[in-house]
Amino acid sequence: MNQELQSLRQRFIETAGHFTQSLGAGRVLGQIFAHIYFSRDPQSLDDLTRKLEISKGSASMAVRQLEQWGALRRVWIKGDRKDYYVATDEFGRIIRKALLDMIGRKMETSDGLLEDSQALLQERMRNGKKADEDWAFIDDRVKKLQSFRDRAQGLWDSSILKMLLK
Repeated sequence: MNQELQSLRQRFIETAGHFTQSLGAGRVLGQIFAHIYFSRDPQSLDDLTRKLEISKGSASMAVRQLEQWGALRRVWIKGDRKDYYVATDEFGRIIRKALLDMIGRKMETSDGLLEDSQALLQERMRNGKKADEDWAFIDDRVKKLQSFRDRAQGLWDSSILKMLLK
């Protein structure tokens, strides 16, 4: 591959790494996807560790995650026992699965905290404890967060978003 083309390919790999890192998914995920996406031949974990200068453990974990999202698919190469991977180009499906995975986990965590907070506030009311200004303030804030979460969930479930990420 000529130097100019190799430089362009490297820029894609670096940019993809920065992008996934900014989303909180880790730099290696983006680097691996871009490296495989811009590779003519299927890539093994050994190829990834050598060309991207990353550990085999890091490469293995990232490849598993990318497979779960549908970004990579495992292929068989006759006469070789290693696993090889090729990138898919179903970007909407990849993004949808990644978002469901990343945001879904974060929403579940925040849902638990909101439910616990609401239960604590309701328990105080049932026990006849008068809501002082601090408790009333927290109650108001929790209700606003719950309202936002409900609107976000509605957006998340919208047919427009589902169609866009198909």
